[in-house]
Amino acid sequence: MVGEGGKPLRTFSSPRVAGLIGPSAGLLVLAASLPFAAAATVEFSRDIQPLLAKRCFACHGPDTQEAGLRFDAAAFAVRQLDSGAQAIVPGDSAASEILSRISSTDPDLQMPPEGERLSDAEVTAIRQWIEAGAAWEEHWAFRPVSRPQVPAVTGAATPIDAFIQQGLKDRGLPVPVEADRRTLLRRVSYDLTGLPPTEQELADFLGDTSPAAWERVIDRLLASPHYGERWARHWLDLVRYAETNSFERDGTKPHVWRYRDYVIRAFNNDKPFDQFVVEQLAGDELPTSTADSLIATGYYRLGIWDDEPADKLQHRYDQLDDIVATTAQTFLGLTINCARCHDHKIDPLPQRDYYSLLAFFQNTTPMGGRTMNPAFIERALPTGAATLADAQHQFDEQRRLLSEAEAEVRAIQQRIKEHGDQALDDLAKQDLAAWKAKVNQLRRQTNSLPKALVISEHGSTSPETHVFYRGNPHATTSPATLVEPAFPGVLNAPTPHIVPPPHGRSTGRRLALARWIASAENPLTARVLVNRIWQHHFGRGLVRSPSNFGFAGDPPTHPQLLDWLAAELVAGGWRLKSLHRTILLSAAYRASSAAQPEAVAADPLNDAFWRFDMRRLSAEELRDSIHVASGAFNPKMFGPGIYPTIPKAVLATQSQPGKGWGKTPPAEQARRSIYIHVKRSLLTPLLADFDLADTDTSCPVRFVTTQPTQALGMMNGDFIQQQARVFAERVRSEAGGPDAADTRACVERAIERALVRQAAADEVNQGLSLIDTLENTEGISPGRALELYCLMLLNLNEFAYLD
Repeated sequence: MVGEGGKPLRTFSSPRVAGLIGPSAGLLVLAASLPFAAAATVEFSRDIQPLLAKRCFACHGPDTQEAGLRFDAAAFAVRQLDSGAQAIVPGDSAASEILSRISSTDPDLQMPPEGERLSDAEVTAIRQWIEAGAAWEEHWAFRPVSRPQVPAVTGAATPIDAFIQQGLKDRGLPVPVEADRRTLLRRVSYDLTGLPPTEQELADFLGDTSPAAWERVIDRLLASPHYGERWARHWLDLVRYAETNSFERDGTKPHVWRYRDYVIRAFNNDKPFDQFVVEQLAGDELPTSTADSLIATGYYRLGIWDDEPADKLQHRYDQLDDIVATTAQTFLGLTINCARCHDHKIDPLPQRDYYSLLAFFQNTTPMGGRTMNPAFIERALPTGAATLADAQHQFDEQRRLLSEAEAEVRAIQQRIKEHGDQALDDLAKQDLAAWKAKVNQLRRQTNSLPKALVISEHGSTSPETHVFYRGNPHATTSPATLVEPAFPGVLNAPTPHIVPPPHGRSTGRRLALARWIASAENPLTARVLVNRIWQHHFGRGLVRSPSNFGFAGDPPTHPQLLDWLAAELVAGGWRLKSLHRTILLSAAYRASSAAQPEAVAADPLNDAFWRFDMRRLSAEELRDSIHVASGAFNPKMFGPGIYPTIPKAVLATQSQPGKGWGKTPPAEQARRSIYIHVKRSLLTPLLADFDLADTDTSCPVRFVTTQPTQALGMMNGDFIQQQARVFAERVRSEAGGPDAADTRACVERAIERALVRQAAADEVNQGLSLIDTLENTEGISPGRALELYCLMLLNLNEFAYLD
């Protein structure tokens, strides 16, 4: 098949995909171990500190110091050892023991003693650093954010391009040309909305020759309600969103879909990110809580929950650990959960810091015991002109009446059980029937009230928090192990200012934490966020480890650009749409994905952004695009989750096949994938095949795999076969009616709908040849042959990949 510009169309099984996992992969892994800028000046925070952290800290770090040597701070690294040697002698690499050890071929002397040796480039970088004076800088992520000066680069249209093009110049790499307009529209449409452009949108863009054409496209897409659906999905990956609890019963989390809808609305309304943070972490502690701020605290209830743990105390602290880990990684890019049982082995995060952070959450309520506790997890939401207080009063009153009615039912049942008079028993049974009817009525009324899944606390006073030996909550505690809420010491943050809210239902600790995380003075939050935004536009962040900004994380490829973006975000009031706009208007974003042999050889991982990295559509984008192409797409937004039809063979994998999976009408099943009910033990097959996010822990980067079930599902799966039939019906109708005999018109229309471009004559001829072969050689009916052709189009790489 032939695509735009005469390029052959490729299916999932083509060499283009196979090449991604072929022999060249080993070369890419080797290249990834080299310092980013081998020819440039060695920088400690970029080239040396990550190397020491990954290769030396296990034996010579903050937790373990074999031979009395540690490399996590300058004072320790340069001092004389008991042996008389000195690991690092600033300015004298020959006298530095570290050089002789990492260069040695003697098994008894070489370092690291196990695993892969340091590469020649890494050894050279350490030697150059020592010769230059072994300057020890503060870790890049822990420094205050300051706006760097934009490089003066001729021809750079935006500050982003100035930073990128300066990097390209420093490395002797070419500035990429701009991609063609169809590629750009498809790229930005998926990036901002997760959906393909329409034929009319493409025609409008191609016909708009004004300088502001691209800007108008961006503004239109940012104003689309589909923007919130697309970018909410990225956030839901981070906060481990699911609608069930996992473990044996995998019960449903009531009302949790309201959190998903809250996130969609927040993105569509361009809610400032600092407010977004505070509402999720402490929306119930704000001076004036709103329905949205209460729904936002469902963040705390999204994780897995065991309703029958063998060790209740251990499970309680496992739940708290999940909150600590998710909060630190998502908002701060810190793996502080690694300090639960001991001091962090790489980052300067002692165990006390972990428990000091946990103390902010210590007073929160659990989900419940054997069953969920509505008093802990539910809050009523107002309808009409009612206030939150009115709604909660009505809800509490309904629950009181229900409780009284249930108590009366139990009392009557007890009287009947103990009474011997048949006449009285008959009267009691009549009374019982009336009370049971009242209970059912009250339950219906109570259940019909809108409610949210929320966090709550045990009151205004928190239990003590202690540092547990080896992380064991059953360990003996003492005054020496007691900790108070505090921020990580390495960030030089102030003492938390904690004020309990006037309502007396909580401690105010979470609000103090939320406001510090969302403050401009926090060196991590803005950097972490802009890196995530960049990641979802370019396929990877300026920091490739988006949830690990510590010593073992990847250093930024463009540290000044990262800080400039962070400063821009804060200066712009933490609003994301402005940041999107800034990034998307850059020439870097509009770059072609075409490879250049010299650039591939010099920078195989594209660290310098000399090209735009192609990517496959995400699982949700692929499913939604199939619905758009077939014409079945339903744009309805919000509400409880939908249940796509799942094959019986998949349902049979459950202990009770089909339990917990509802039935949704076909038209509703064609809604966007973000509205699919996320059951942890039963994932939608197509989404699971194409690397759906792990829902048990925070997922900052999805795997991108190429494996057999993808091809099998996309050719033989019930969903794709059904959508191919719907697609074929649409094509026949648009090409001249359901009885249209003009196969050529059908083929042309199918290409236009699936690939959103004009069909080329030779690919139409190839399509006709395929259909003719199916009909005349394989004996397939004409209608079915067109369905199979439509199925083939949905399997093309041009359909599933973005350039």
